Amino acid sequence: MSTISSFKKESLNPIDTSANESEWPTFTAEADAEAKDHFIQRNGLEFAGTHLLIDFWGAEHLTDLELMETKFRECVEACGATLLHIHLHHFTPNGGISGVAVLAESHISVHTWPERGYAAFDIFMCGDAAPEKAVPILKKAFRPTRVTVGEQLRGLTQPEETEE
Repeated sequence: MSTISSFKKESLNPIDTSANESEWPTFTAEADAEAKDHFIQRNGLEFAGTHLLIDFWGAEHLTDLELMETKFRECVEACGATLLHIHLHHFTPNGGISGVAVLAESHISVHTWPERGYAAFDIFMCGDAAPEKAVPILKKAFRPTRVTVGEQLRGLTQPEETEE
């Protein structure tokens, strides 16, 4: 289910078109008999998840709510994640979008400044999800002229210190 809302400056009330909350998918530890914590072990490191910080400059279509929702859904599928809910908010008069796809594995979020051709995406995923697979999908949809991608390993554990 998704929620798309519009912010009308004069009323200060968002228009919320969310579906009935009882229709939202649920995710519980009981559903996973092993109740894993989904920490990742890779290259001798153990961490909670990979957090990508993506900046698009010279981007297009930054006011298009339907396109944003469609691309969020494509990213979730390509990354192997589990979608719980999408909420997108449309600001007037500039048409900027702020939104989040809440995932069982964490989230994808966006904030756009269409008047500057700028979009900031956050993609944080744990477990077996592959957040890097979202980047080409977003690039193809929003056609930025310049892209920066930063990566942070969240919850990085330190190896046990050895006593001498």
